[in-house]
Amino acid sequence: MDLIIRNVSLYDGSGEAPRERMDVAVKDGKIAAVGQDICGSAKEEVDGTGMALMPGIIDSHTHYDAQITWDPMLKPSSALGVTTVLIGNCGFTIAPCRPNDRELLMKNLTQVEGMSLDVLKSGVQWDFEDFPGYLRMIEERGTAINVGAFVGHSALRNYVLGDDASKREATPEEVDRMAEIVRDAMKSGAVGFSTSYSPQHHGWGGIPMPSRMADKHEFKTLIEAMAEDGRGVFMITKGGFADVPFLESVSADTGAPMMIAALLHNSTLPNLVFDDLAQISEARTRGRDMWGQVACTPITYDFTLAGAYPFEGIMAWKPAMKLQGAELKTLLSDPKFREAVRNEIEDPPAGVRRLFNGEWHKIEVLKVQDPKHQRYEHHNVAELAAAAGVHPLEWLLDLGLAEELKTEFTAMLLNSDEDAIAKLVVHPSASVALSDAGAHLTFICDAGFGLHFMGYWSRDKKVLPLTKAIHELTEKPAKIFRIPKRGLVREGYFADLLLFDPKTVGRSARYKVADLPGGNSRLHTDSIGVAGVWVNGSKVADASGVVKGSERAGEVIRNFDSWGA
Repeated sequence: MDLIIRNVSLYDGSGEAPRERMDVAVKDGKIAAVGQDICGSAKEEVDGTGMALMPGIIDSHTHYDAQITWDPMLKPSSALGVTTVLIGNCGFTIAPCRPNDRELLMKNLTQVEGMSLDVLKSGVQWDFEDFPGYLRMIEERGTAINVGAFVGHSALRNYVLGDDASKREATPEEVDRMAEIVRDAMKSGAVGFSTSYSPQHHGWGGIPMPSRMADKHEFKTLIEAMAEDGRGVFMITKGGFADVPFLESVSADTGAPMMIAALLHNSTLPNLVFDDLAQISEARTRGRDMWGQVACTPITYDFTLAGAYPFEGIMAWKPAMKLQGAELKTLLSDPKFREAVRNEIEDPPAGVRRLFNGEWHKIEVLKVQDPKHQRYEHHNVAELAAAAGVHPLEWLLDLGLAEELKTEFTAMLLNSDEDAIAKLVVHPSASVALSDAGAHLTFICDAGFGLHFMGYWSRDKKVLPLTKAIHELTEKPAKIFRIPKRGLVREGYFADLLLFDPKTVGRSARYKVADLPGGNSRLHTDSIGVAGVWVNGSKVADASGVVKGSERAGEVIRNFDSWGA
């Protein structure tokens, strides 16, 4: 044997009760035996006394598409119990991409996914153009954890429509060309097709992300192309005409399974997410394979006024998204601009969903640049503005301008109601994910969502038993996305394993590290209570973090089970 982990409490991913004093043996990357007192020896033996063993976490909503070209370890996920990731969510991929379109694609990612343009320019290795070439590149460079990839709508539109991708609907000929690329991507091993119609998703300078310009004909044609061979899962961040009833009609026509994101609780529209899940549940009773993707974490954004992501859903803020430096400071000082933003916040257009809706008490000053402002830190904008006798928007903009747009703010705007999250994570039509790992590196770090789910929501809050929490993170996403031979600890399955202490498992507080290309920084979190992570039988992390030399432990998953047979 290559590996035997002995004397563990085994949570096999099925949701069934754990089995005590179990051993798990691994040979050639797969689980060779599961039982008590397995005879023989192995190259590596681990005493798991007092520990629990489970399948590795499957993170179905990540954005590692760019990072994987320079970081095969996919940090921090590989040290946080994650053994499989799906990339390319929301249609925000980097393949296919022609050489002349790389600059625009990277700029769009800078805006929509909170990525640094300097990091992307210095980090992305463009050893590909089409989607099959992108998968080959990952295989050649290596990956520490398993990767499945969506073919993404916005990159596809950029590839076919060029500069017009964010400006107009596609012609019938262009739709046919895109459909052919989707078919080729599915044949090469895509997990499915992804898109976004969210009004919050803007590209460079505030332009719509390309997918938002697609009409219903394009939308349905590309899903039909994905589903032709009875394989693939359609993933969407909903918005516009793509509401749940419309998505159900497309699912009925194509048979395609659907994962609908991002279903987050908004305290200003408290019933909205539950209405979406109720519609998904009703569709499921009619035989539609549809799920709603929810998060188990509060969505916290750290930002400066140089890139104020929480405000980007406000139409009056759009001019600010086109400017930088002195021009941006001039605009933020303009009374007419301030009045327009304030009026829209206080009287939003009917039926508009957006991230920020005037909850100033949920925005805090995280870090100031000038010591004379230090008294503001860790106080919310609503109370600070009230003390100064000014409107919160005026107070926030004045402070940011006084500090050359370098003041760091933090905003907890979505999933801030714990009672609501508790209902979401146990909803029968929900799938817990939405880490966004690989994106928003300067203001989000939820790659440890799985450890948080087990430690906080299961152990501490007792919202669901640990067996069910582990099932939600392992076998359930494997079944939803048709990932074969993963998500369970069973003989013949791939040896993706997580050894942990149930009494302490969790994630640390966020902190900054400067390990991005060019020495740029990102937010990071450490695992708590993790003793070991194995991918295909190779150890990639332990209690100290990632294990050197494990950059090729993972594989690109190309073969997904059929749903149409």
